[in-house]
Amino acid sequence: MIIILVVCHISSFPKKIRMNGHYKPCSHYIVKDLYCAFWGNNMRIGALGQVTGVDPETIRYYERIGLLPAPTRRANGYRAYGPAHLERLAFIRHCRALDMPLADVQRLLHLLDHPLDDCQDVDRLIDTHLAHVQGRLQSLQALARQLEQLRGRCHGQHATAECGILHELVAAAQGENCICHGGSVQAPLKDVQRSVSQTG
Repeated sequence: MIIILVVCHISSFPKKIRMNGHYKPCSHYIVKDLYCAFWGNNMRIGALGQVTGVDPETIRYYERIGLLPAPTRRANGYRAYGPAHLERLAFIRHCRALDMPLADVQRLLHLLDHPLDDCQDVDRLIDTHLAHVQGRLQSLQALARQLEQLRGRCHGQHATAECGILHELVAAAQGENCICHGGSVQAPLKDVQRSVSQTG
């Protein structure tokens, strides 16, 4: 049964598995334990990528930049990964899922490898990333409002020549005020035309 499970892709695992006569939620940790029990220190890169959801080329890239330690090599030259690689790669993938840049991931890994260092470095890193995400969120919310205003310029079915959205976009491209910016921002083309006229 274990052999059948470990050769399946992680996405194919059921949400619940039967353990000790009871159904319990299936977690990726269970899957990882099964892979480690089956492969030991001889996990191929394909199996490592399968259980973590990271493609082999990305795994090789993480090795090149030092995020993932180089694995041992078998006699045939194939990479052989162990549980430590699996755990570290899962950590990296989780950080990347939180949209952390690789530089921050590398810093976190360094702190993870030095458990006696001050935890405030971790706090500051997350605070900085959170502020960055919040700033992007505000920008995206502003963008959504602009798109809503632009969308409101066209209703019903008619020819594209009468499309209010296209009219607004063309007007903005020609340097006129556009509805999506509240009439307060002019297109760069107008600035270029003004600059050319002044220098001429």
